[in-house]
Amino acid sequence: MYSEIEGRSTQFRALAVVLGLVILSGLTAAMYMEHHGHYVTGMSNQIVWGTPHVFAIFLIVAASGALNVASIGTVFGKSMYKPLGRLSGLLALALLIGGLAVLVLDLGRPDRLIVAMTTYNFKSIFAWNIYLYVGFIAVVVVYLWMQMERRMNRYAKAAGMVAFLWRLILTTGTGSIFGFLVAREAYDSAIMAPLFIAMSFSFGLAAYILVLLAACRGSGRELGDIVVQRLGRLLGVFAAVVLYFTVVQHLTNLYAAEHIGVERFILLDGGVYTMLFWGVQVVIGGLLPLALLFRTPPPDSTNTSRRVALASSLIIVGGFAQIYVIVIGGQAWPLNLFPGMEVSSSFYDGVVASYAPSLPEIGLGVSGIAIAGVIVLFGLKLLRFLPATLANSSLDPQVIHESSH
Repeated sequence: MYSEIEGRSTQFRALAVVLGLVILSGLTAAMYMEHHGHYVTGMSNQIVWGTPHVFAIFLIVAASGALNVASIGTVFGKSMYKPLGRLSGLLALALLIGGLAVLVLDLGRPDRLIVAMTTYNFKSIFAWNIYLYVGFIAVVVVYLWMQMERRMNRYAKAAGMVAFLWRLILTTGTGSIFGFLVAREAYDSAIMAPLFIAMSFSFGLAAYILVLLAACRGSGRELGDIVVQRLGRLLGVFAAVVLYFTVVQHLTNLYAAEHIGVERFILLDGGVYTMLFWGVQVVIGGLLPLALLFRTPPPDSTNTSRRVALASSLIIVGGFAQIYVIVIGGQAWPLNLFPGMEVSSSFYDGVVASYAPSLPEIGLGVSGIAIAGVIVLFGLKLLRFLPATLANSSLDPQVIHESSH
């Protein structure tokens, strides 16, 4: 049983106004950067992907992972997750649209998107990603239709399988953007594709949990601790996998002699990038959430939702730091134009590039989150995406039995 949210409360209207103002500020920032040129940002000839790309990539990666909840319910047949599938699809669409909006507005000349959509270089991973992103939207829309239209429910599993495979390919393509960039020593690794898949599972589920908690609380719907605990434990597994692939990534680079310099830069001598890596990505976004999610709660615990929400928030903070280190830190390390040779010129050869995010960049990036928020907010108001109840008593008795053990 699903139903819309009323959307008549003062809190709903206030949230809609705040999100609208954030979107307006993002559009203003985009117009400002287009009018004056990107020299008003922190970007340069060395750092060509700035903070807006960090937000865009995070949202795109999280969009893929947000659909994981729906896949578990329909593709893998886990009954507890089936009522959560509609919201999963809605959030996946919202996050992807928000991320793509930031990318388009960060082009400097948004009209150049027409060239990218009509002229393809199939040797470029960027060209392939246009198909993957647009295709993902189409696949998820069909998937939602199969779930929401009763006479089409029998096709939901097949549509879910297509969506599951498509999002794996999409995230592989996003990770391969970095893995195929052999000129950048911080990238240039096949491990980037599985790392991004693991990141998508973790970041997307963290975003989903926060949206589910907020939606249920805002609409006065009961959300049982069994659902929250199950989602929290799954999130912990994904967070651990991200840490594992991060370790593998850096150990692989340390083994290759040509990557020693950039690894020392990220892990030891990188200043803000080293601090973000160890302090925010590893500790705040990795170890602390694991401690929260795998701590055995007392049977009558009433703070399960708060604990899981805190862990989800920390994972999102750590996720932004991880993508910032990958995107910005990877560009800050100088290009090795002639391996084995010393290069000296007046154009910053061999010099670590400096970068500081500007206010317009941050405004544009945050507006992508606001766009996703508006889509979710009005999607919940207009269509039946949210279950009427997720109380423990509404779950499959087998699920309740398993949770009690």
